[in-house]
Parts: sequence; structure tokens; C-alpha cells
Amino acid sequence: MTATALVTSFALIEYLWIAFSVGQARGRYGVAAPATTGNETFERWFRVQQNTLEQLVVFLPSLWLFALYVNGRLGALIGLVFVAGRYLYVRGYVEDPEKRGRGFMIGFVATAVLLAGGVIGALWRIL
Repeated sequence: MTATALVTSFALIEYLWIAFSVGQARGRYGVAAPATTGNETFERWFRVQQNTLEQLVVFLPSLWLFALYVNGRLGALIGLVFVAGRYLYVRGYVEDPEKRGRGFMIGFVATAVLLAGGVIGALWRIL
């Protein structure tokens, strides 16, 4: 489970980096809190943060279910794919929203595999 804990930490550190970047963008582009609009680049950073939070809600439990019911190391490896996909998503979206698709799909597929594996593994234990 150590590998799973490390990947969980990496995903959370990545999210903190995104949140910090949103704060920097707020200052750089003059978007005072509590506003969430006003500059297109800031809005991209803000959407990246919100979407990442939405993805973490599904990713983190899926990662741990997979680790518990299938294999912790394999789950951690798939989890790293999610983290890398999120990084590509961030870079693509901030540069041009049309470039977010590849990173999004990499992370989405990783999460789907983790969730499916966790569900199948749990069902297998019941049967």
C-alpha cells in the first residue's frame, strides 16, 4: 500500500500546485476574489482547478479500491498515468482549451480502469 499512498500524495501535490497557480493567475491578471471571471487565461486556470477537483473525487477512491481488491503496485502505476494525464490536461488547457482532450482522456481512462478493477475485484471476493 506504500506505492498507493505515494501516488495519492503525488495527485494531491499536483492539485495543490494547480491551486497555487490559480492564486498566482488571480494576481497576475487582476481578478480579485471572489470573482471567477474577468481574464481568459485566469478562467482557464480556474477551470483546470475545478475539473481536477471533480476528477479527484472519483480517482482517489478508485485508486484505493483497486489497491485493496486487485493489486496495490499495479494500481499505483495506473495512478501515475492519471497524474501524468492531469499534467498534460493542465498544460493543454491553459495554452488552448482545444488542446485539453488528450490529457483529459488519459486521466479518464486511468480512472475508469481503476474503478472497473476495484468493482470487479470486490465482486470477485463476494462470489
